[in-house]
Formats: sequence, structure tokens, C-alpha cells
Amino acid sequence: MSYEYKVVPAPMRGVKAKGLKSVEYRFAHALETTMNDLAAFGWEYLRTDTLPCEQREGLLGKTTVFQNMLVFRRTKLAPQVAAPAPTLTAPPKTGAERVAAKQQQTPVTAPQRPSPDVAAE
Repeated sequence: MSYEYKVVPAPMRGVKAKGLKSVEYRFAHALETTMNDLAAFGWEYLRTDTLPCEQREGLLGKTTVFQNMLVFRRTKLAPQVAAPAPTLTAPPKTGAERVAAKQQQTPVTAPQRPSPDVAAE
């Protein structure tokens, strides 16, 4: 079975909600909301990773900060390949059927008259 993965940053702050007074509960609510939103689209929570990330600091400086990332996965759907519809036609059997088929393929054009600028011989 094959999976596809989605990585999103973990919430940095809690979200206010009715009845949630402490920082821990607000943060847990923010995390729960993020996980449930992605689960609605078929993503299964897999793990949380803390990874280093290099950032610019000032004009020339760089510093390393650590980012918390939530990792989700879901089963990859196999691509649906539609079979082409058969377009086979039986060849005409009689001479009249062949002529009729050829007339349908080539448009009939009116004979062209010489332009009045051309002198008659």
C-alpha cells in the first residue's frame, strides 16, 4: 500500500474558546482543531517532529531555530486509467458503399470559374 504525506506547522499559540481558561487547554484545542480539520479530508495523524531550520538574523547573520511539524498521511489513490472506446468500423463491402463512404469523407466543392481578369482565349 502506498501513502502520501502532508506536513503542517504545529500551532504556536492556543485558540480562545468558550470554557477554556488555561493556556494548556487553549493550546490543546488549537492542536485538536488542526488535526480534526485535516482528518475531515482523509488525513491520518502520524507523528510530530521537531526539525532544525536556518533563518537569517540581521544582515549577514544566520541562526538555527527548531520548528514543530505535524505529519499526516493517507493512502494514495491509484490513478484511474480510462480504456479508450473502440472506434473500429467495418470496411464497406460493395462498390456503392465504398463510393458513399468516400463522398462522406471528402467535401464536394463547386467548380471554380476563371476570374474576369483572365482574358479568354
